[in-house]
Amino acid sequence: MILDRYLTKQFFPVFVVAVFMFILLLLIIDLFTNLSRYLAYEVTPLDVLKVSLYYVPKSFSYALPISVLFAAAYTLGDLFSRNELTSVFASGIPFWRFSFPFLVIGLVASVFSFFFDDMVVIPTLRIKNELSKVLLHQQRSDFQSDIVIKAKSGLLIYAADYYDVIAKNLHGISIIEQDEKGNLISLIRAQRASWNDEYWVLVNPVIYEWKNGFLMHRVFEGSDQFREEPEAFRRNLVNVEELHFRDALHLVNDLKIAGLPYTNALADFHHRFSFATVSFVVVILSISMGGRFRKNILLMSLLSSLVSAVVFYVIEMITMMMARLGYIHSFIGAWFPVVVFIILGFLLLRTAKT
Repeated sequence: MILDRYLTKQFFPVFVVAVFMFILLLLIIDLFTNLSRYLAYEVTPLDVLKVSLYYVPKSFSYALPISVLFAAAYTLGDLFSRNELTSVFASGIPFWRFSFPFLVIGLVASVFSFFFDDMVVIPTLRIKNELSKVLLHQQRSDFQSDIVIKAKSGLLIYAADYYDVIAKNLHGISIIEQDEKGNLISLIRAQRASWNDEYWVLVNPVIYEWKNGFLMHRVFEGSDQFREEPEAFRRNLVNVEELHFRDALHLVNDLKIAGLPYTNALADFHHRFSFATVSFVVVILSISMGGRFRKNILLMSLLSSLVSAVVFYVIEMITMMMARLGYIHSFIGAWFPVVVFIILGFLLLRTAKT
């Protein structure tokens, strides 16, 4: 349809400018947040530039929904100020049909956002965080202490004094095997367990077993049955935001199996999906605001976009914090702001000028 192409042609130049503007703003905020520490540790401008470049994909991820909102609101306001929307409405074309290309753009942007975050943002953000820690001399331990995880539906329990992430060694390892009723079958203790890419090799293991009503112990000959992946022992050292969504799901499952707190990770996992829908949500808002500004369109569109984004992110921050603390369900914490803004968008759409 000619109007669809025309509307899209009016939208994209504004969208591109908005993306660059918001990315630049986010980079400046990140730079000035760490500027004093950069100066204190005499970080070179080239290294600062590297950190900023690795932060560009994440900045784009944040800027995408705000830019879509601003560009759509500005485009509709500009068309209304030139009386072009009035001509469209006079021809009998419904407002929702005229704005349909924006809905498609918002849907495509949401799908793109999910895969872009998973394939581009995740690895670059991980590099950016690691580089920042090196430049700012922030400590990161490669050891995790007091580990307890469950395997095989809780029939096998691993307990270790600490895990060496680099060498993939478990120190002070105890392996408890129990039956479905929770009765002890055996206890294996070893000084160390080393991962050989297939299973854990125990060093100087001793096994304790019940025999004829007595707890007997003997030297354990070794076995290849202990095949839990090393990642299971270091999951809580990893930030969910730095994991692909499948790895994030494994993290949540590992924490559940190990009996460790997992609400924080589960909330971040749901947030991965809810955040991707923001571009579609803000398109509904932009359509509902379209045509409301006939004067100072650029300023009012920018202001309404920023206000809407701030309100959304504040609500999201509050609900996600409550979800991470366990006050509300993780799913509700991630999706509540999205649902609220969709409802708000449709309510505003009912009063939109047509």
